[in-house]
Amino acid sequence: MKRILPVCLFFAMLAAPEAVFRGAQDGLLLWFRTVFPTLFPFIAVSGIMISTGGLSVISTLFGRLFSAIFATSENGSFAVVTGFLCGYPAGAKTAADLVRAEKITREEGAYLVSFCNNLSPGFIINYIVLNILDNKEFLIPTLVILNGIPVILSFPFRRMYLKGNRRFSGPGEKSGNACNVFDFSVFDNCLTDSACAVVKVGLYIIAFSVLAAVAEYVGKGISFSSVFLPFLEITNGLQMIRDMIPHPGIRYAVILGLASFGGLCSAMQTKSMLSGSGIPFFPYFIQKLTAAAAASFTGLLYINCI
Repeated sequence: MKRILPVCLFFAMLAAPEAVFRGAQDGLLLWFRTVFPTLFPFIAVSGIMISTGGLSVISTLFGRLFSAIFATSENGSFAVVTGFLCGYPAGAKTAADLVRAEKITREEGAYLVSFCNNLSPGFIINYIVLNILDNKEFLIPTLVILNGIPVILSFPFRRMYLKGNRRFSGPGEKSGNACNVFDFSVFDNCLTDSACAVVKVGLYIIAFSVLAAVAEYVGKGISFSSVFLPFLEITNGLQMIRDMIPHPGIRYAVILGLASFGGLCSAMQTKSMLSGSGIPFFPYFIQKLTAAAAASFTGLLYINCI
């Protein structure tokens, strides 16, 4: 099966060169115009903060608060901030970097990615609410559901990793407060690492955009393809759901589910960010599916109650 699928994809691409070009072009433009300018600065600055001791400032500001709410260590609070504010896959990248730098434990890193690797508020507001839903009345409920569900699920998820402890106490809480000398080599290494990460994200976006375009071409008239395609890549997938589902309640629920899950493209981006950190991917994938189901159910309840 592993040999047959690439061969089938190769011949499908030969049969649909226009779809391949369109998919690659759409993916490249999405990455260049939106993802790169949004994601790269935050990932670069996050890397510099972790490398130079700036992490201690975030730990001082948010450490106690997030420790009380999420049972994280002081250093782990930084991943919570980036995960809820910076979008996919910044939360996973930050958690993995903290584990590699020995600022937090691998168990805490796995716990952090279970709930703080989400869409950014800017994407939720500008793209989902104002573009896809085209209704400002959904602004507050959409933000509350997509951010509230991960917070609520963090309570049962943490039991998998705390192992009877009240909170995480990372190995780097003492070393995380030490200030390293900021020089050109630190800056250069952080820029290089951030550029590699963002380029990887772009390659995944292009690859999945091509895959979606080819699958759409090959699967014309097949009902299964219209169900599967939206979940490949979130940006195009949300547009497909909007155009495909006429019932407003079901449409809103499915949109929330995909937004909470992030699509297979975001999942593969996250897997790439976690590589080498020791944080397992499969539990994260199941946890995101759980969050997607909870978000869909909550959205359906909201629509039926208004």
